[in-house]
Amino acid sequence: MQRKDVESLFAKARDIRVLVVGDLMLDEYLWGRAERISPEAPVQVVDVVREELRLGGAGNVANNLVALGCGVTVLSVIGADDNGTILQHAFSGKGVDVAGVFEDPMRRTSKKTRVVAAHQQIVRIDRESREPLSREFEEKIAAFLAERANGYQVIMVSDYLKGVLTEGVLAAIIDAGRRLGIPVVIDPKGSDYRKYRGATILTPNRKEAEIATGVRIDSDESLANAADTLLREGGLAALLVTRSEQGMSLFEASGRTVHIPTFAREVYDVTGAGDTVLALIGLVLACGHSFEEAARLANVAGGIAVGKLGTSTVTPAEIIAEVGRGHRDSDAKIKNRDVLAAVIAEEKEQGKRVVFTNGCFDLLHAGHVKYLQKARSFGDLLVLGLNSDASVRRLKGDKRPLIGEEERSHLLAALDCVDYVVIFDEDTPLQLIEALRPQVLVKGGDYAPEGVVGKDLVESYGGRLELVEFVDGKSTTGIIEKILERYS
Repeated sequence: MQRKDVESLFAKARDIRVLVVGDLMLDEYLWGRAERISPEAPVQVVDVVREELRLGGAGNVANNLVALGCGVTVLSVIGADDNGTILQHAFSGKGVDVAGVFEDPMRRTSKKTRVVAAHQQIVRIDRESREPLSREFEEKIAAFLAERANGYQVIMVSDYLKGVLTEGVLAAIIDAGRRLGIPVVIDPKGSDYRKYRGATILTPNRKEAEIATGVRIDSDESLANAADTLLREGGLAALLVTRSEQGMSLFEASGRTVHIPTFAREVYDVTGAGDTVLALIGLVLACGHSFEEAARLANVAGGIAVGKLGTSTVTPAEIIAEVGRGHRDSDAKIKNRDVLAAVIAEEKEQGKRVVFTNGCFDLLHAGHVKYLQKARSFGDLLVLGLNSDASVRRLKGDKRPLIGEEERSHLLAALDCVDYVVIFDEDTPLQLIEALRPQVLVKGGDYAPEGVVGKDLVESYGGRLELVEFVDGKSTTGIIEKILERYS
């Protein structure tokens, strides 16, 4: 996915409602210094300097989704204890809906305490329940799904084998997803994946896939064999296997396979990276994108997550910046319409005068540059509406454009006088002008004022039209004719 498409995805995330089901837990971190050995036993003494509580397990998935801008509801069972109260308060503070979090007096709320010194875990202490849910709480979860599942665009399941995700609960989740036609994305655990049969996609790591299939994965061939088994026996649409430094491998039921390499990054801690991957896969699918697009964006997010210590979240800004590394300057200027409308509204609130012009700009030449420089002089920033390839063909014939829309957009975004580029597919830019409401509309001097699309609209709210003459003798048609003359 390109930067502009990722920006649009995160803008859309605000309208996505996610149901997260799974094992909830608190992650407690005791940060300290280990500079001496105890006189009581040959162990390190850690002087604790800071304590921190974070949401763990399925809670970390929810936390990641909140950071990505989604609306989140959690469905689970916790203990009726102090840790359960702390967990629910933490969710409420983040705006997470906890109507589906049920308290069982017979269970303990899971809490993992990690003692960390010099960026290394010294010890981990677990306090938790692992027994399967009682029939009473299975029925409560099933009833919640029956009543409310239609309010979500995706269901994400985080299994830590702490007893919440019984076979009955998993069956109810998967049935709800199939009944409503929404993706069910599962981060699995254990040796028997038959309990996940009918899910949309599973996201095991390599070791988990080995345990589930009994296949030692030490080559692409053995990985493919394991994946085929899981796809076939699980009735899955897709399987994503995370492979640490080897990246990710996506296998689809259609037979399509995509290997996605990781990118160089210093690894501090892999804790919670799988939760980040699960959150991104679910969000991208909920926004209507493909399995491959979901996997590629999850790969980026997972790489960012492992560069942080402990269970942590990844923000849209971090992901967008990473996606845009290849063309940092030009990518930052190219926006989709939905994102650009919000950006321009903010620019105008800050008192900026917005100038808009549009065109095909096929075979960029000096006449184009002079025109755009003059247009920029009428305000504080220039937005360029660029005709898509399809609209250029409708306007200029099947042989045009010579340069595709993506290349044209990057060439134009590289100009200092252009602040934003947005591609539009309509025959005229009227809908784009309506969305952006620029104060100044600029068009070539070969147009009569009354023939300029958008003139009446811009003038209706106090804006104005400016006509700019093109440099004589400079045109794309002229360049094409010169090339044909010299090289035919």
